[in-house]
Amino acid sequence: MISLMARAGLIAPLRPDRYVRMIQAVRREGPTQTVGFAAAAQRFPDRPGLVDEIGMLTWRELDERCDAFAAALDGLAGSKATTVGIMCRNHRGFVEALVGANRLGADVVLLNTSFAGPALAEVTSREGVEIIVYDEEFEESIALARADNPNLTTVLAWTDGVSSTELTVERLIATHRGEKPHNSGRKGTLILLTSGTTGTPKGARRRSGDGPGALVAILGGVPWRVGETTVVAAPMFHAWGFFQLVFSAMMACTIVTRRKFDPEATLELIDRYRATGLGVVPVMIERIMALPADVRRRYNCGSLRFAAASGSRMRGDVVTAFMDEFGEIVYNNYNATETGMVTIAKPEDLRAAPDTAGKPVAGTAIRILDDLYREVGTGEVGQIYVCNNTAFDGFTSGETKHSHAGFMATGDVGYLDAAGRLFVVGRDDEMIVSGGENVYPIEVEQLLIGHPDVTEVSVIGVDDEQFGQRLAAFVVLRAGAATGPESLKQYVRDNLANYKVPREIKLLDELPRSSTGKIVRRELQALLRPAG
Repeated sequence: MISLMARAGLIAPLRPDRYVRMIQAVRREGPTQTVGFAAAAQRFPDRPGLVDEIGMLTWRELDERCDAFAAALDGLAGSKATTVGIMCRNHRGFVEALVGANRLGADVVLLNTSFAGPALAEVTSREGVEIIVYDEEFEESIALARADNPNLTTVLAWTDGVSSTELTVERLIATHRGEKPHNSGRKGTLILLTSGTTGTPKGARRRSGDGPGALVAILGGVPWRVGETTVVAAPMFHAWGFFQLVFSAMMACTIVTRRKFDPEATLELIDRYRATGLGVVPVMIERIMALPADVRRRYNCGSLRFAAASGSRMRGDVVTAFMDEFGEIVYNNYNATETGMVTIAKPEDLRAAPDTAGKPVAGTAIRILDDLYREVGTGEVGQIYVCNNTAFDGFTSGETKHSHAGFMATGDVGYLDAAGRLFVVGRDDEMIVSGGENVYPIEVEQLLIGHPDVTEVSVIGVDDEQFGQRLAAFVVLRAGAATGPESLKQYVRDNLANYKVPREIKLLDELPRSSTGKIVRRELQALLRPAG
């Protein structure tokens, strides 16, 4: 562990007084998820801490603004513990609300920016949100939540114009500049929401942190270095984007971000700030590689040492093409809100098996079990169970993840190869039984994505009176392609067993995706006509 920390620069020669102030800052804040911001402000006070579309803040400036906003929240909450919801895109207001609420000892709920009004109202009511920090573009949804809860206090974090409301993050910071929050001694809980692509998202409690074991796992898998620069493109409300944010602060890495992902703008930010790290969800890599080649060639991106992705399955062909162009820098991470980080696929793993999720990180063990909790053989598909020191404290509903013999179910199915690499086949509720045969949609997806006319595809299971269940495929074709549903069915029939051929193939202009890039399957289900 010591050697890893030294290599990453966490242990390095500093003036003794600088170390003393760092220790004092950490003790004052306690083991919160965001304690790295306070430590970075003491270690490198005058270095750039955060860069967004407004401009740059040094670590000291960011630290002082977080203190001021925490003091403002203290006043709004009447000096009592509270629950703060944050519905913001990636910008300083998100960071100041998150860190400020942590310093106050409040519980924090990170809200999905894709929520429509009814979903937002349900979640804020269920989680007991009393103060919500939001971007103006979500005003319509916020109004519905406010109608359900008239006592909800709303604070505006971002507007493209001039705001008439007095309760804005910027005005509250200005009013309370130089102040610090009342230290209640309470350490709040972070509540991350599951993706909710098939139903109402659950609130997952996270304790203050995963401890030194998580640090070893990360530094042993991905080449982070203290004091460098990370472009955080993944949404910060999502578990993966949140991790990229707080770990960047822990490493005192300048955080460069923008509110909305744009593939070319991301490449420009990497070059402009000589970023060594990039945090993305897999669809962002796809969007970068979908840019015209001459556009990508405008940017060198030679400073990048890692592009870390997580949040959904990565397309092997896209990963390979990205590394061919930008170098051996892709690190695919398999994790979940409940289990934390499970595996990392390093570039050498992805070269050998582009669709692998990688090998278990230090301190994590994986078992692949059948329905009777027996371990299956190498290459055999079963349910993925994980044992590690995750800080998951159960769902806010009182439920928890199913476990067996100390191993937690991830909810995914997959297999291990002879080299110990994990392959995720899909969610355990995605497997269908068609005519008595088990079918995993991913196998059909991987075949169809290899068709020269196909650029995106999603395959789902639907109920069928004759066969119990059947497959339906949704396909996005390349520009100018003339391939039709019947020829695509024949393509599957020529390469897979007949029971794996989708009964229905719909051509779409684009697949419905959440703000984290995951395909929203319930929207696909709604596009299907009743089986008959």
